[in-house]
Amino acid sequence: MPSTAVRGIQFVTNDEGKNVAVVIDLNKHGKLWEDIYDGLNARRRAKEPRYSLQTVRTSLKKSGKLRG
Repeated sequence: MPSTAVRGIQFVTNDEGKNVAVVIDLNKHGKLWEDIYDGLNARRRAKEPRYSLQTVRTSLKKSGKLRG
């Protein structure tokens, strides 16, 4: 293991020695995983349509899911 290795993080390599996956100890790095996961979801959803708060409120009121 190289001296720059981080405890609780292991790389999975293929037959050619190239990193193809990572194993993260969630007990040690759960918050890191949450940040990675949130970033991936944000990137995946970046091109979804956006709606103003007022549009969402109006829609929720019409559907009976929001009062007032």
